[in-house]
Amino acid sequence: MPETVAELISILDLEPVGESQFVGADAGSTRQRVFGGKVLAQALMAGYRTVAPHRIAHSLGAYFLRGGIPGQPITYTVERTRDGGSFSARRIQASQGERVIFSMVASFHDLEPGLNHADVAPLHVPAPEHCPPLSEILGANSRRTVEAWGQEWGVLDTRFASDPAVFYSPGDTSQPHRQRDAALKIWVRTESPLPSDYRIHQAVLAYLSDLTLLAVSAVPHPVEFAGPGMMAASIDHSMWFHRPARADQWLLYDQVSPSASAGLGFSFGRLFSHGQLVASCAQEGLIRLTDPAALVR
Repeated sequence: MPETVAELISILDLEPVGESQFVGADAGSTRQRVFGGKVLAQALMAGYRTVAPHRIAHSLGAYFLRGGIPGQPITYTVERTRDGGSFSARRIQASQGERVIFSMVASFHDLEPGLNHADVAPLHVPAPEHCPPLSEILGANSRRTVEAWGQEWGVLDTRFASDPAVFYSPGDTSQPHRQRDAALKIWVRTESPLPSDYRIHQAVLAYLSDLTLLAVSAVPHPVEFAGPGMMAASIDHSMWFHRPARADQWLLYDQVSPSASAGLGFSFGRLFSHGQLVASCAQEGLIRLTDPAALVR
């Protein structure tokens, strides 16, 4: 995972290899497969390379078809589906060699005046400076170390804004387990300032939107997300950009999971900047138990 803003910007600066093809580099990862947020971000940047500069992405919908192989570049092929009077539509396909790993559609829009309303930010959330690093909370509530979780987030400064009691500690038998609220709040921003380019800020929003969203669907259950005995993978991801926002300033990521069933978890997320709703996302993914002993009982 990129550990500095310079590394993050470098992987978003795609290399053109044709009129509608671009290659994205990999910053390296300890994961078994490429981080889905990175593919989302690079695909969005590929789409931006083919639309008029005054058009802004307002929505995207993506499917993760196969796990990407870390360390290998990814080729993004853009289909110019439509350019209308105020909207442009693009279809972006990502591949490694002959393996298609990802497909996304994105819509871009000329900014225009109109009706305006939005959800309010959650109340009684502690300020980021009063919240512990997310890596500390996860390190205390999983089999991975604080250092491993810190490396997982890399360039992102993430702070835990929920009650630590939402997690089940591995092997904790001190109290009867109850189903917990499927909700999670974190503060997140890049570790240092980004250039003032709205495309980069949107791409980083897409990047960080995949950070913890699927994991929320496991929160109500006595199980360690993606731990031994659980297979977890993002399947589809949708996102809507409502208002401009800077990804290098604190964003409150409010996440909830309405449902989990048949080995699939489903979650919603809302991103707030300075109390204003700036983006929403939804994700479904695999949360398959491969070993009943994975349940913390």
